[in-house]
Amino acid sequence: MSIFKAYDIRGTYPDQIDAKIAFRIGAAMVRFLSAKRLVVGRDMRTMAPEIQDAVIDGMLSQGCDVVDIGLASTPMVYYAIGKIPCDGGMAVTASHNPKQYIGFKMCRAEARPLSGDTGIQEIRKMAEAGDLPAAERRGKRDFVDVTKDWVQHIAGFAKGVKPMKICVDYANGMGANESPAIFAAIPGLQVVPLYDQLDGTFPNHEANPLKESNLDVLRDLVKKEKAPIGLSFDGDADRCAFVDEEGRTVHADLITVILARDMLRRHPGKGIIYDLRSSKVTAEEIAKMGGRPVRERVGHSFMKETMRRTDCIGGGELSGHFYFAENYYTDCGVLAAILVLNELSASGKTLKQLADPLRKYFGTGEINFQVDDKDARMKDVAAKYHDAQIDYLDGITVTYPDWWVNVRPSNTEPFLRMCLEADTAELREQKKAELMAILGSPADH
Repeated sequence: MSIFKAYDIRGTYPDQIDAKIAFRIGAAMVRFLSAKRLVVGRDMRTMAPEIQDAVIDGMLSQGCDVVDIGLASTPMVYYAIGKIPCDGGMAVTASHNPKQYIGFKMCRAEARPLSGDTGIQEIRKMAEAGDLPAAERRGKRDFVDVTKDWVQHIAGFAKGVKPMKICVDYANGMGANESPAIFAAIPGLQVVPLYDQLDGTFPNHEANPLKESNLDVLRDLVKKEKAPIGLSFDGDADRCAFVDEEGRTVHADLITVILARDMLRRHPGKGIIYDLRSSKVTAEEIAKMGGRPVRERVGHSFMKETMRRTDCIGGGELSGHFYFAENYYTDCGVLAAILVLNELSASGKTLKQLADPLRKYFGTGEINFQVDDKDARMKDVAAKYHDAQIDYLDGITVTYPDWWVNVRPSNTEPFLRMCLEADTAELREQKKAELMAILGSPADH
């Protein structure tokens, strides 16, 4: 399977990605962007220093100067790319993947993402063709620490946060590199941490908060400490998951509504972006607040470009990525957390009290189906529900007044993914059974 994905480059070390491949990717990125200066940071994985050195070496070989910001969360890398004059940059990270993985998240200038549609495939072709000839002048590597500026920038979004105790699971990932200093800059905020030592072997649990079992220790801690909220970061800290005081997960579409309250108070009438798997309560509540609901297909590169085009102040994706125009249109787990703390303080409510009124509808969550012919199955769905409102923004979305379903092909795996929501639990189960008759049994995933 190719290491060149829809949104980044990712694979196992050293069989899929080693120093030689990293060197070629660095050189190819410079060539593709005609870059004169790039920013590079890395996560805490055991092989990350070696791979970062190699990718930077490839960039330098093409005459490109490199600003090395060292150990950094992906959001801090994005911030540095936005702040420092440059032609783009990369985070050397494999995000939430297990310890044997490494990879690269790449941006052009202004922290605009490079995706499969906007450069990754061209970089792949150049990297696979072999070593590129070296430039006459070798680039220069400068070491710059942006941590202090970054901490100050993000902590500055905390407005009127009341004294409270919060529980935070860092999962031994990059959230532990910067977020403690950010939280410490907010007066009266007491943090009860879990797994706050950087460790690229992930000794406690994998750094993927979308997997519900990974939140179990956090749930128990929140209840034991009687905290109003629990936070869990993924490996590179661009995502954050939330649990309420009873240890119940508050999914990202409901968090998007809560974030929108804070953002629209400060920026009335702006757009709020959400992905098309979100509960219909998301668009309803954004409109009630005087914001413009902007629906987009799944994937951070689509979300970020559409935000710029449609004047969105922020928004979120069901995967736990939350986006902020005030932070170079990038995703940031700790900034999402701070805006939720703002809203808890402004409303005087707990996370449960904020989230429960939004639980109006009955969803299935995302269900995977392994099918031989994805297009044929989506056509079967269209035929079955031909009298519905149908759109093809991302896969197929079928909408009726009292229920809707989206069926879309995965960008990364051999699955069709289904999200269904209805006005009642009975209708949800009825429609789920109808769809399973078309798509088959859910895959074990």
